[in-house]
Amino acid sequence: MDEIVLAERPAALLVAIALVAIVVLLVLIIKVRLHAFFSLIVVSVLTGIAAGIGIGDVVSVVIAGFSNTVGTVALLVGFGAVLGRLVEMTGGAQVLADRMLATFGEKRAPLALAVASLFYAFPIFLDAGFIVMLPIIYTVARRLGGSFMLYVLPSIGAFLMMHALTPPHPGPTAAATVMGADIGMVVIVSLLIGLPTWYLAGYRLGLLIAKRYPNMPVPTLLGEPKEYPEDERPGFWIIIGVLLLPLMLIFFNTVFSTLEADGVVTDDNIAYQLSRLIGTTSMALLITVLLAMLVLYVLPRRKREPVGSVLEKLVDDALAPVCSIILITGAGGAFGRVLTETGIGQTLADGLDAIGLPVMLAGFLVAVIFRVAQGSATVAATTAGSIMAPAVMSMELNPIALAAVVVGISAGSITFSHVNDSGFWLIGRFCGFDTVTTLKTWTVIATAIGFMAFGLAWVLYAVAS
Repeated sequence: MDEIVLAERPAALLVAIALVAIVVLLVLIIKVRLHAFFSLIVVSVLTGIAAGIGIGDVVSVVIAGFSNTVGTVALLVGFGAVLGRLVEMTGGAQVLADRMLATFGEKRAPLALAVASLFYAFPIFLDAGFIVMLPIIYTVARRLGGSFMLYVLPSIGAFLMMHALTPPHPGPTAAATVMGADIGMVVIVSLLIGLPTWYLAGYRLGLLIAKRYPNMPVPTLLGEPKEYPEDERPGFWIIIGVLLLPLMLIFFNTVFSTLEADGVVTDDNIAYQLSRLIGTTSMALLITVLLAMLVLYVLPRRKREPVGSVLEKLVDDALAPVCSIILITGAGGAFGRVLTETGIGQTLADGLDAIGLPVMLAGFLVAVIFRVAQGSATVAATTAGSIMAPAVMSMELNPIALAAVVVGISAGSITFSHVNDSGFWLIGRFCGFDTVTTLKTWTVIATAIGFMAFGLAWVLYAVAS
């Protein structure tokens, strides 16, 4: 995109414009009941003009934010939705639910789902991993009854914690890199802090919030449930293999990317090049979906029924409901891009840096500001890490203390998720939440995880330094 024309605006006016834009957006969605996609686009355009983006440039900024977000999300959501529907509609979710309930018991079902989400969230991005886990959560919730919140909120907490704090997720990885922290130490410290944070601020808080929604129904986004006889269900280890395949491919990519960055292998290494092809999240999901079509649907049914047209309809049915979600998510990215281009976050961060706060608190608050201003946790952690890097590196901290700073910054990047965060719309719509419910669940859990992780990181930093 060409360089935009941006008129100068006082810092106080920029902050006021951002606050008014968020209020107007909430009013349009909640009170006026204008569809979130249209509300986000309209408010994005008006906010850009009011904040000083030239009239001739504002549409380009909105389109750039929309296309960048959709370019990342659409493939993940599309492939994830098809994989989820295949697992759901072939009886695979029933197989996993039965084994999970038999192993952990009905009373521990929310904990079992949350622990499974922790493992699944480690190497895979939040949106893709959560969509693939959804059919299992749906099935357990339908089987046991009660509020859908009881089963989904603990899993949301698990995905949030892993996405926010642990490498190889992009936010903490980027923050660690720019500050010169050891990635392995950051992983250890993030898990040391993240696991108790998840249990209290994710799992326990999720159960507490769920009590406020005793009658939340299970969404039917991935299709109406169907009971399959045992002889028509896929084997347990086949389902496990299908679900683990994208994790293994992504881990393959992570390992060779790390080796290349450390100079162990060169960029023309065949295995490294292959990892870049098949180990990205979107390609890993594509390969997994194609394999799932074969082993979960085509091979078991090839002698009983013509599978081509039925499989095509299954894929169409999986993709149709997520189109609205993709558009809303892209519009959220457009709103975030507008707020970023106006420089609101940078203006606030510069003022905060001038106050001279302790490095842990300053890094956390800078990340919070960027998170609130533009929506992306990855951008917030990366930007805050870059801003704090000179001060942090000049302190010559030991590896544990430096890792604690990285985790503290990453914790700030997950707080206060709201309407400019694409994940806010993605998870909310897949869970069947309206905007207010998403604020009372997703946003509250994310913020609680951020503040608790920061508190624990500061304690560790004080002990280690």
